[in-house]
Amino acid sequence: MNKYMRFLLVVVFLAVLLAVFQFSGLRADLSLDFLRELILQHKFSGLLLFSLLFALGNLIQIPGWLFLAAAVLALGRVWGGLATYGAATFACCCTFFLIRLLGGAALRELDNRLAKRIIGHLDARPIACIALLRVLFQTVPALNYALALSGVRFRQYLAGTLLGLPLPIALYCLFFDYLGKMLHLS
Repeated sequence: MNKYMRFLLVVVFLAVLLAVFQFSGLRADLSLDFLRELILQHKFSGLLLFSLLFALGNLIQIPGWLFLAAAVLALGRVWGGLATYGAATFACCCTFFLIRLLGGAALRELDNRLAKRIIGHLDARPIACIALLRVLFQTVPALNYALALSGVRFRQYLAGTLLGLPLPIALYCLFFDYLGKMLHLS
């Protein structure tokens, strides 16, 4: 399969997945209140479902901060942050494997000077680049797709993700904890 067919396969898969969740109404059901109640009512299974929903949400463009806010409001900033760190890592890994399965390393095959330069930087320092990208963009789905299609090795992707996520998650935890206290939500 050529590189353009792989890109098309990824785009079609994501569009169909988004359409199914949009038109079924399930996308709208993934709200702050729903996620918070899920965690509060079912401690262990709620966290498992929270992680699965985070992974699905990452694929269908639901912002990661929604999951983080729900976890912080339900569990507090420390446990909510830890739950989100685990769920975010799981979501990023699921996205990586699925997009890599569908699209391979299609970005690496592009005959584009800019793409080759970016891939060159990623190849030179993959873990540092991914960690920096995580600090700046956290779990943004487009970043996950691009990294999966870049051909970077999974262990480098995982290491960069594990190193880059704690700082932004900690900052968001402080923010949502403060906001929750100010609005009497936690």
